[in-house]
Amino acid sequence: MAITDIKAFAHLSEADIESLGRELDTVRRDVELSLGEKDAKYIRRTIAAQRIIEAAGRATLFASKKRWAWITGTALLSVAKIIENMELGHNISHGQWDWMNDPEIHSTTWEWDMTGTSGQWKAAHNYSHHMYTNILDMDDDLGFGILRMTRDEEWRPVHLVQPFANLILAALFEWGIALHDLAAQKEQMGIPPSGLFPPRHLVNEPNKAFWRKAGKQVAKDFVIYPALTGPAWKSTLKANATANLVRNLWAYAVIFCGHFPDGAEKFGKEQADNETQGEWYLRQMLGSANFDAGPVMGFMSGNLSYQIEHHLFPDIPSNRYPEVSVKVRELCDKYDLPYTTGSLGKQYLLAFRTIHKLALPDQWLKRTSDDAPETSSERKFAGISLPSLPQWNGSEWLAEHSASEWLAEHQPHWGLDPETGERRGLRSAMQEAKVALKEKAAHEKQVLREAKDALQEKARAEKALLADKAQRGGWFSRKLRRNR
Repeated sequence: MAITDIKAFAHLSEADIESLGRELDTVRRDVELSLGEKDAKYIRRTIAAQRIIEAAGRATLFASKKRWAWITGTALLSVAKIIENMELGHNISHGQWDWMNDPEIHSTTWEWDMTGTSGQWKAAHNYSHHMYTNILDMDDDLGFGILRMTRDEEWRPVHLVQPFANLILAALFEWGIALHDLAAQKEQMGIPPSGLFPPRHLVNEPNKAFWRKAGKQVAKDFVIYPALTGPAWKSTLKANATANLVRNLWAYAVIFCGHFPDGAEKFGKEQADNETQGEWYLRQMLGSANFDAGPVMGFMSGNLSYQIEHHLFPDIPSNRYPEVSVKVRELCDKYDLPYTTGSLGKQYLLAFRTIHKLALPDQWLKRTSDDAPETSSERKFAGISLPSLPQWNGSEWLAEHSASEWLAEHQPHWGLDPETGERRGLRSAMQEAKVALKEKAAHEKQVLREAKDALQEKARAEKALLADKAQRGGWFSRKLRRNR
């Protein structure tokens, strides 16, 4: 099952978590107090650069019948769409630049170059996803209602096709997100599902807003701009479709690398009950993942390569995430917490593996929802002996106790190591558990090998005994025949 007690899972006391929360509040406050003209210039220059790149791409496509012009124009347009989607649309809609009080660069006025409306995206993403990150049945972005991304979700036969659904989602990511956000907003408004083409008496404002925006996007990319290039309209249309595809694939990869690699934990609804600010921070840290990126890749990802920092501070300007990440790493070291990151390729392959693995029924999988790479809980430490913790005797103990009781009983063993003075938290526990599980597996393998050897030796002894009996029986029969 998913994490139900974040204190028990993280091996942190309540005081530790609240201390962590205060330190993260300080990080936020320091950044907010330092925002100024340099940051304002950054976003204005980014907007100007994006518009210049898009204009250059559109202009080049007037000659798109020529191969070089088509490739150049498509590449420029792809880059422009990625920047607009990731660094501008996503981050401005998060309110990262509202502090400037610029009506053009404000979360209430910015409309991005995507099929879905910014308003519907904000209702679904900014609220349900960022408030309830990775909480089962509360975070609508956990699999986007299409993919099974945790073993806590019951397997159904339809999940067998999720590897194919994943490919379709990647290629049509803007449409998938738009439809997902439309459904989420209607659910929040208490509007029953009515499909994309409801009868006239069931037409509602969210549906109208969706089709108005989708219609504008389709007309812009596949009618107006191709028509403007005259004889080159076919090649321009193909270029626009290709640029949209490139943007969709990149946005999909960035989002999946930040939410679904190993180490991005899932949580039960219990975690949302009476959650403190410190626990909320901790859940964001444990429920998100980064990928390693230099300045260019970071910029092209909207600085969502720093997904952990983004989830901690979604409304802090993204250009500050690199410096914030240094402080977050220091806090992870201080509280002995994992800082989940890796190369873009590695993080995506982990998510890709999860998509394909969880398409299968649970009985075909070795791990459980307590100790799987993509899903674990405080119960993953049950039944193993850790150097830093007393043994938690698995199912027998769990049948009579709760994780909270285990927390109260074993919490004195957490905190600072009296010998080294270093904190012993989740990172140490996971490393020790990994070693313990390897040793346990090696021991079980040795026991099986010894049992196999013993059985083979017993079989050889029995075979020899039977052979001896057979030989003696044959000798006795021959003697009887001679006596007769």
